[in-house]
Amino acid sequence: MSATTVKRKGLGLGVTAWLLGILFFLPIAWMALTSFHSEQDAATNPPSFGAALTLDGYREFFGTGGGASPWPALINSTVASLSSTLFVLLLALPAAYALSVNRVRKWTDVLFFFLSTKMLPVVAGLLPIYLFAKNTDMLDNIWLLVILYTSMNLPIAVWMMQSFLAEVPVAIIEAARVDGARLPTILARVVAPIALPGIAATSLICFIFSWNELLFARVLTGVVAETAPVFLTGFITSQGLFLAKVCAASLVISLPVLAAGFAAQDKLVQGLSLGAVK
Repeated sequence: MSATTVKRKGLGLGVTAWLLGILFFLPIAWMALTSFHSEQDAATNPPSFGAALTLDGYREFFGTGGGASPWPALINSTVASLSSTLFVLLLALPAAYALSVNRVRKWTDVLFFFLSTKMLPVVAGLLPIYLFAKNTDMLDNIWLLVILYTSMNLPIAVWMMQSFLAEVPVAIIEAARVDGARLPTILARVVAPIALPGIAATSLICFIFSWNELLFARVLTGVVAETAPVFLTGFITSQGLFLAKVCAASLVISLPVLAAGFAAQDKLVQGLSLGAVK
């Protein structure tokens, strides 16, 4: 294959990647533009690209227009997402270590068991969880969501980190054992630094899943533990869909996830490719 052919193929792949990136970015750009329009301009069909820009949607979202304040919901989502992600990492790291480095007996059966917990539709477990929360006075409690998000994300985290930790050189772990290092020290000072990209990728995915979860938060919370996605549904009322306000609220609620993904993008790419190449 000549150098010209390779160059053309690379150029074609680059153009295709840019086109796909623009295609995926267009809905976000359209949502951002709509959030700066008035409700009348946002509801026009066909849409008006040159409509006057306004911050009314953001004023309404942040409560300056007389609506409810979003800060309690944003704080609840932050607490639930960060706490559950932290608990998932604390539980998934030693579990993945036992399944990849210091393998337990029938470790493939254990992995399948973790995977089988995701085969049941989430809505199928909603009623028993609701009854349990009601009988234990845990309804409208943010820590109930933390427990649920931890249990929901733990199987995914174990599966991901098992492949990441399988790439850790066994010789380094054995050397640490010879030096007298105990298991907590090996995990914290040997395994974790080497598998940091994989841990970052797992953390980001668990954080996104927790932040975006709506079903359990909608059913099990009320006023005290309301999360950001539940607060967002409040803009869809019997009076109709307030499109500009919904776009403004959606953009603001998406910012923490976008910021986390942008900050950890290099670690995310390294982590997702860590277990792909032997």
